[in-house]
Amino acid sequence: MVVSQNPKAGSRSAQHRVDRLVERLTAAGLDVEVHTDLNTVEERVAESHAVGRLRALVGVGGDGTAAELVNRTAEGVPLAMLPSGNENLLARYLGWAKDPDRLAESLLHGRVVRVDAAAANGRIFLIMAGCGFDGEVVSRVHARRTGHIRTSHYFKPIADVVRNYRYPLLQCALTGTERAPADSTPAHSASEEGRSADEPEQTIAGRWLFVFNFPCYGGSLPIAPYADPTDGRLDLVALERGSMWHALRYATGVYLRRHQHIRDMTTCRVQSVTIAPPEGEQVAYQLDGDPGGTLPVTITTLPERLTLILPAATT
Repeated sequence: MVVSQNPKAGSRSAQHRVDRLVERLTAAGLDVEVHTDLNTVEERVAESHAVGRLRALVGVGGDGTAAELVNRTAEGVPLAMLPSGNENLLARYLGWAKDPDRLAESLLHGRVVRVDAAAANGRIFLIMAGCGFDGEVVSRVHARRTGHIRTSHYFKPIADVVRNYRYPLLQCALTGTERAPADSTPAHSASEEGRSADEPEQTIAGRWLFVFNFPCYGGSLPIAPYADPTDGRLDLVALERGSMWHALRYATGVYLRRHQHIRDMTTCRVQSVTIAPPEGEQVAYQLDGDPGGTLPVTITTLPERLTLILPAATT
């Protein structure tokens, strides 16, 4: 068992929980090694996995930590997380417990599942990508980061972006599109009657763009509530209008699950999407709450790329 501990994740140290997890696993007869250096983690996981001796890689951190570990390890490496990030969206959705005793129980008696991931310009992410406003906020938060991130660290960057952001119109080229479920499809859908569901030349535009693998977003907003990490596709959400007034309107509709009444919101499922900014403009995007870079970006689904160890009771 290899434990990778991110000392900067979350709002406070998780050292006491790591110590307890190691104690429980060692008492169960497992060999456990803990590392904070990602290069060492990568080497030790590769060595153990190659000879069939890796029970699991356990990440200690948040959603960004999970994505970083997947990017550094081979397909088929079993992953679990001891959540200690700011949001822990993936852990909440999958049932990974902050309690080290409960996580140890999952590692000893849980079940192994395969689910999809996604890649943005070749970098793997797990939950979602956001382009535009939230990408800019995430970039500013991480540019100022010196240690553990707290929710309060987002307040000033959000206020700064609200005052100055121009909401550029982003263009999307889609491949492998299909409708979202009927009860979640808004009036404007990227896959209309009379079109093939797999026409590669299809395009849409928006000033807020999200691509979901898991149905998770900060603040528990159900932006893509039917996103399914086992369907081999990604859920794309495009919002057409800029300004914070429209942001509040969208957020209210999403919170109330009134997606079908938001006429300037487009949703569909895709196998891949290429998102481009207006000529000459730099537009940031984020992946699982970490900076991804600037557009353009091509996002593709990676069916069954993830191997996860989940609690036995998770459905």
